[in-house]
Amino acid sequence: MNRSVLKSVLAGAVLIFALASCNTWKKINYLQDVDETTVMDLAENHGIVIQPMDQLSIIVSCRVPSLAAQFNLPMASYQAGSELSTTSSGQQRLVGYVVDNDGFINFPQLGRLQIAGKTRFELQDMIKDELISRGFLQDPVVTVEFMNFKVAILGEVASPGTYSIPGDKITILQALSLARDLTIFGQRDQVKVIREHNGERNVYVLDLRSKDIFDSPAYYLQQDDVIYVVPNSVRAGQSTINENYFKSGSFWISLTSVSLSVITLVVTLSK
Repeated sequence: MNRSVLKSVLAGAVLIFALASCNTWKKINYLQDVDETTVMDLAENHGIVIQPMDQLSIIVSCRVPSLAAQFNLPMASYQAGSELSTTSSGQQRLVGYVVDNDGFINFPQLGRLQIAGKTRFELQDMIKDELISRGFLQDPVVTVEFMNFKVAILGEVASPGTYSIPGDKITILQALSLARDLTIFGQRDQVKVIREHNGERNVYVLDLRSKDIFDSPAYYLQQDDVIYVVPNSVRAGQSTINENYFKSGSFWISLTSVSLSVITLVVTLSK
């Protein structure tokens, strides 16, 4: 083998490794179509809406605390291994309102209120207006918080699990950061968000490599969303021992070592 042929072989090997590296970059990097000149309109976030079986904290206050007390649920005290109680000593836990299957709660003095489909801010205004119009309070301040806002993150992430979310706003990127990002085996273009709403189950497929995720209805998450990161072919191939071996890093390192040894031998013999 002459030197020109050998140089061609080595150049081809370098080109193959370069192309493989470029292909890996395209599979891994997020938001590849965004640069420093990209300007995008912010997608409007209306906030999560109240759904049946949600648990809400609703606190009413005013200038005279004794007048507002009748509209607040008692704090429940509990001890390890004991039932909840409103009178026993121990740690205290805020009792919340659970929205029934028809979207109602029973609120002190105001009775049965239909609240499903409202944001927490809309519910705050609704209760405040009712308290004033019925003459119960003149200057009420109503605070509503979700007590059960959580999302589940499964598949190829570093820390799968169910995460409780403070507040009522979180994006898909923020949620994945809670799970310590995708593993190297996760498909960046196959991140699925499973959402149940109004008796329907929707599945959204997001491509983290594209700015199109910002326009997806699943960019802002809702309570009880399930995020599933699909594994790539390498991870799927590890389901069998043989495929695991041929697609493992040690196999390719060994193959590269043998290839370099052969090239070295050819160079030596060609001199």
